[in-house]
Amino acid sequence: MPLTDLSPAECRAYRPELPVPDGFDAFWERTLSEVPADGRDAVEKPLFTAVDTGITQVRTYDVTVPGFAGRPVHGWLRLPAGATGPLGCVVEFLGYGRGRGLPHEDLLWAAAGYAHLVMDTRGQGWSAAGGSTTDTDPGAAGAVPGFVTRGIESPETYYYRRVFTDAVRCVEAMRDHPEADPERIVVTGVSQGGGIALAVSGLVPGLAGALPDVPFLCDFPRAAAIAGRPPYTEIAEYLRLHRDRTETVFHTLSYFDAALLATRATAPALFSLAMMDDICPPSTCFAAYNHYAGPKDVRVYGFNGHEGGAAYQQREQLAWVRSLFAGPRSGRPGHP
Repeated sequence: MPLTDLSPAECRAYRPELPVPDGFDAFWERTLSEVPADGRDAVEKPLFTAVDTGITQVRTYDVTVPGFAGRPVHGWLRLPAGATGPLGCVVEFLGYGRGRGLPHEDLLWAAAGYAHLVMDTRGQGWSAAGGSTTDTDPGAAGAVPGFVTRGIESPETYYYRRVFTDAVRCVEAMRDHPEADPERIVVTGVSQGGGIALAVSGLVPGLAGALPDVPFLCDFPRAAAIAGRPPYTEIAEYLRLHRDRTETVFHTLSYFDAALLATRATAPALFSLAMMDDICPPSTCFAAYNHYAGPKDVRVYGFNGHEGGAAYQQREQLAWVRSLFAGPRSGRPGHP
């Protein structure tokens, strides 16, 4: 796969203008402070139910968190068996189309000694792993199959408004969990999960760190114009049909651009990206990295596509998180 985007030097210098839409911060403050709507499917508080997986060294819990509008969002919480004291915690968000999978999967972070919450993504779970969280707000008819154009007529109805809120609620649930240290919470994810992690890093103060890999949902205008494969191509397909909606679409997307939300982040971050990625073009990932406001570092995989660093990046992350958690506690307000 050849290079199809900017050169590495151009990517490192790429810092596109990210116009802040009117009422951007107020929109997110209002979204995250809304009182959940009363409904038959509303959840009042996080629920953690032990699951017997047959694995003796990791305790697993079926998780239900009140997400956007109080509706249930599912996940798995994995804890190292026999661990004592509040643990450093990794909250993970999933790639496009992937659900939370089965309870005995994905044991890396628990095996390393951390609490690990993986969030199911509402409405997804059709590709690499199944999901169990429904999305009851599909938006207007006419969206391109997938999720990127669902509800795109307005920031109020857009799909990722619900997903980003779900993700914030999952972090809040772990901050209140008795076995997790609220000062040592890291968010992570690959592709869509990396974009969600970036969004959360800009929406939740006091995180210990962020680990976005080959992040999706960044620099939408460029991504929609140059990405060779879905999901960004869903935007181009939508606008190919709805020729009169370009301004409306990119106005909505501006509220959810993870590169813009990254300008509000303060936690240390370790990024990764791949220079031959035709799903999340490297320039769009660098747009987020270059605008990220907190301390940051990046690993660049020059001859990889969207698979990125894979196990090599996991090795980097394990060392980075161990070093991060070995440092002094941050003294987050409200916690000793």
